[in-house]
Amino acid sequence: MDLREPSAQQSRAIVAQLKRSQIFKDYEQAFRETTGLPINLRPIEAFDLPFRGDPKENLFCALMGNSNQSCAACLQLQKKVEEEAKMEAKTLKCFAGFCDSSVPVRVGENLIAFLQTGQIMLHEPSREQFDRTTRQLLKWGAEVDVKRLEEVYFQSRVITKKQYASILRLLTIFAQHLSTLSNELMVKEAAAESPPVAKARQFITDHQAEELSLAQVAQSVNMSAFYFCKMFKRATGMTFTDYLARVRVEKVKNLLLNPHKRVSEAAYEAGFQSLSQFNRVFRRIAGESPSTYRDRLHGPGKG
Repeated sequence: MDLREPSAQQSRAIVAQLKRSQIFKDYEQAFRETTGLPINLRPIEAFDLPFRGDPKENLFCALMGNSNQSCAACLQLQKKVEEEAKMEAKTLKCFAGFCDSSVPVRVGENLIAFLQTGQIMLHEPSREQFDRTTRQLLKWGAEVDVKRLEEVYFQSRVITKKQYASILRLLTIFAQHLSTLSNELMVKEAAAESPPVAKARQFITDHQAEELSLAQVAQSVNMSAFYFCKMFKRATGMTFTDYLARVRVEKVKNLLLNPHKRVSEAAYEAGFQSLSQFNRVFRRIAGESPSTYRDRLHGPGKG
């Protein structure tokens, strides 16, 4: 699976795997219980309402989803917020005054999915705004129970901008964890391949700390370098060079769990031949510098 340029189908496959992970299930539950807000991990180019059926779905938004016209407006907002959230968290407001937010989950330079929350107001709901909303709905010809709509509208969750900024910060931190997990899945995805590929991967794992060439790996599975290169890319979705880089980056991350391990030591132990090459590759794959990653693990000033 080539995650460097993920398609919508590949994104859906990654999201499905992430949602089955224990870390996502634990965070999802804790987020809902702590904030009282809905949460969803959404693949790229998804065309559905992200919080439909969520136990914390806003009741007003749930009613809106029952009308084709208002549902279409919500879907358009989701598309717009995702288009603007490809690099960083983005919040947009719908016609009824509710805010939805998307936080990108990226592996290096590549967008994998979105973490989403919202359906809240950043100010107290007003009669004037509700009247504008109902006029818009009537203009669309939407069939809604106005009395019930008014009831749930004025019961909607209101959060201060500062509180909401903190909630989005939590999502951003979690998105970084999911980014790491996505990269691990990328490496593991290549595992369920043909025996020659499995043998090549094992050879790469055993010799990753050495100056490893494509020709050496090809020879280990009795293939020409040309044929092995094509076969490996077709089976894993990655070039040999990219796969080796990802394996080494994962090795570095594991080594850096030790608070006494220096970044430079971890880089050389994992098989990188120069620090400039290591820094460039780590940033491309992990989406941040190795020192930033280490500081997040142990705090700054740890070597």
